[in-house]
Amino acid sequence: MGADTAAAQLAALTADRVDHRFKGLPPDAAGLTVGELAAQRRNLFTDGFTTPVLALSAERLTHNLELMETYAARHGLAFAPHGKTSMAPQLFWRQIEHGAWGITLAVPHQVRVAREFGIDRIFLANELVDAAALRWIAAELAEDPDFRFICYVDSVRGVQLMDAALRGSSRPVDVVVELAAGEGARTGVRTETACGAVADAVAATRTLRLVGVAGYEGEVPRADPERVHAWLRRLTALAAEFDKAGRFTGGGVEEIVVSAGGSAWFDAVADVFAEIPDLSLPVLKLLRSGAYVSHDDGHYRKLTPFARVPEEGALHPAFRLWAQVVSRPSSEQAFANAGKRDAAYDLDLPEAQVVRRDGGERPATGIEVTGLSDQHAWLRTAPDADLQVGDWLGMGLSHPCTSFDKWQLIPVVEADGTVVDYIRTYF
Repeated sequence: MGADTAAAQLAALTADRVDHRFKGLPPDAAGLTVGELAAQRRNLFTDGFTTPVLALSAERLTHNLELMETYAARHGLAFAPHGKTSMAPQLFWRQIEHGAWGITLAVPHQVRVAREFGIDRIFLANELVDAAALRWIAAELAEDPDFRFICYVDSVRGVQLMDAALRGSSRPVDVVVELAAGEGARTGVRTETACGAVADAVAATRTLRLVGVAGYEGEVPRADPERVHAWLRRLTALAAEFDKAGRFTGGGVEEIVVSAGGSAWFDAVADVFAEIPDLSLPVLKLLRSGAYVSHDDGHYRKLTPFARVPEEGALHPAFRLWAQVVSRPSSEQAFANAGKRDAAYDLDLPEAQVVRRDGGERPATGIEVTGLSDQHAWLRTAPDADLQVGDWLGMGLSHPCTSFDKWQLIPVVEADGTVVDYIRTYF
């Protein structure tokens, strides 16, 4: 598969027809292909786009891709950004073009999307026990010698289910033991002793091959730098312990995988992974941060490690949701035509940022989003706020993972409003 498959599938995206499936696009573009519409380089504000419409900044997207490429290289990290954030194969490939080792995913459907678009290296950050999905993975591995697939194991029972589903497969599935981030955390094995039992269960099969250890430091209870660093050192110590015990020597393992890294603590991952001692095999230090691609104006703006280490650079929020004011019932209240179907709201409400009227743009001073209905944003306005029915309101969003998933086709917009591309998502 790989690049040739990707090129063909990505080209096919531009041949898709613009129609009622894609909200926010100009009604008079119906019947054009996506490629034809992109070639017209329409302006988001003056060339027929309807509200609400989500825009992805072309300049900020490129900046974020380049920044994380530089960061990973500077710290000697391989990078498999979490694709669940965008579920956009075009962005998967831009991430790979900017140095990513591969793509992290969470569930079988997401793996199928990535494979359809030629992704050859996939890290599944979950234990996979679905027999039908495992048989499909086995078939993909058998048909494509270049396909590398790694997934979590976090229980002896899970190993047994995987082994039963994979009997007769021609290539073993590479697995990493997931160490839980502590009691009360999400998935993962709770103790190092139990991790050893899971590793023993893997060794007893012919269908699985142990290649490393992994986990997610974002689930560390009461996370702070000290606790996150301590858990990461448990993870790296587990890798060293497994290596000393010879757990990675069978089945032609060529490198030991040590993986962690969400979007809030990757500075800690870089710190601790730099301390990994020499092991019997090369170590693939695999970072999995995904939200960086668009960043945000809420949750990750507050948590990003770049706020703690500003000398490393800064991510830029790349999303802006544009809605139109449709009601101004009083001097202290207004409503815009974007709601829960359009905007992320699971972590923070959208942030009112700018108002556009008659081609001009100004800060949304005195305007606050206080709630969302299905199709309305509730706005509290200062009595002297200059806001009228018909104005366009640009809002910043929190949490990329629940921003991308509300839009099937997202305009990529330059600073002057020119739409230069469209990103297709598959949720």
